[in-house]
Amino acid sequence: MTLSRIAALLVAGFASVMVLHMSRASAQWWHRAPADFEECAEAANKLPTPEEKSTALAQCNSKFAGRRRAGGGYTYYDFMQDRSFDIAGPNPTADEQKYIDEQYTGYLERQRRSNIAAAFAKEQQLKLEQASLKTETPSRIPVPQQRPKVLKEADRSRLQTTNCPQHTFSCDWPRLSESLKKMFSSPPPAKQKKS
Repeated sequence: MTLSRIAALLVAGFASVMVLHMSRASAQWWHRAPADFEECAEAANKLPTPEEKSTALAQCNSKFAGRRRAGGGYTYYDFMQDRSFDIAGPNPTADEQKYIDEQYTGYLERQRRSNIAAAFAKEQQLKLEQASLKTETPSRIPVPQQRPKVLKEADRSRLQTTNCPQHTFSCDWPRLSESLKKMFSSPPPAKQKKS
């Protein structure tokens, strides 16, 4: 009989521990769940240890995307766009999320265009700088000199007779070259036909 009494006491003790534990766990059903981030964060701040507070705040962040506005309503901050959106409740509705996503697509397109324009402007600036460097440095290509005027035959012979000493190569050469030109450029004399 003592054995059965001990077993009964153990079963009763175990059952009472279970009932107490279950009543403690199910006692939360009558607590109202937080309606938004601010209520959730307030409850998290009442927890005793910093680790529990940190974990509870992380859960609040994952449950509620929006934050209360001072004048009423909620606002959602999209860090990708660095922009806030007004929303109806503590979390965006499907339509509000669609609008936010459309705005993000537009934001990305504007960023892309801005990057293209910046790259084009940088390229143009580089071309202008290169062009200005070319104009600032002296040209290494020699500038052609003006050709001397070609003298007519009469002017040449007049110059030769007035400025040339007799029997010098520089004075005799033009005369010699002219006579050679005439000799080689004139047609050969016609042969007479034998009859």
